[in-house]
Amino acid sequence: MRESDLGQVAELESQLFGKGGWSRTMLDEEFHAPARHYLVDVEPAVDAAVAGETTDGAAGAAADGTAADTASASAPADAEAPDVVRGYAGYWFDGDDAELMTVGVGERWQRRGIASALLDALLESARAQGARRMLLEVRTDNAPALAVYTRHGFERIGLRRRYYQPENKDAYVMAVDLAPRVVGFALPVSQQTAAAGAMETQGLAGKDNHDE
Repeated sequence: MRESDLGQVAELESQLFGKGGWSRTMLDEEFHAPARHYLVDVEPAVDAAVAGETTDGAAGAAADGTAADTASASAPADAEAPDVVRGYAGYWFDGDDAELMTVGVGERWQRRGIASALLDALLESARAQGARRMLLEVRTDNAPALAVYTRHGFERIGLRRRYYQPENKDAYVMAVDLAPRVVGFALPVSQQTAAAGAMETQGLAGKDNHDE
């Protein structure tokens, strides 16, 4: 994410979360806060312009796609136009657990796997940073988000009453382990070989003594 993306992210926050969304000022503070890691999914400006021409113009009349191709070929390339932010996500890592701060995808681009792709990238980033697990809060009535988080291995570990304000909505606390669980320990290969040899020697000696 770049600072120039914050205006579009603020617009998406307002569209998606209403009064509970982060303002531009809040996003600016969050963006510059320490230990934050944010990503955006963008559509290049030229592609967005072409999509708008195809969707909104008269070019959509032909069923064989010819008109759409014509619109694509004639669309102007505006090098000054900003890329269109379709989705965004970020987390905070304090050296132990990572905290998912937000995930949002504009309504126009939902159900395309963008949220899942952003979440995958954040989990991989947090794992590379050495995070033990990732935590998040999600509204208890946000079924689509709950489905995405569950598919990525998050499990409910708590409930926070009236967490989301001013909507006065409850939130589930969810977590997913990032570091591999280690049960017991394993000896290095060289020590394993030596230990196996010692056990074999002991076994043979015992057998010989028993036979005697």
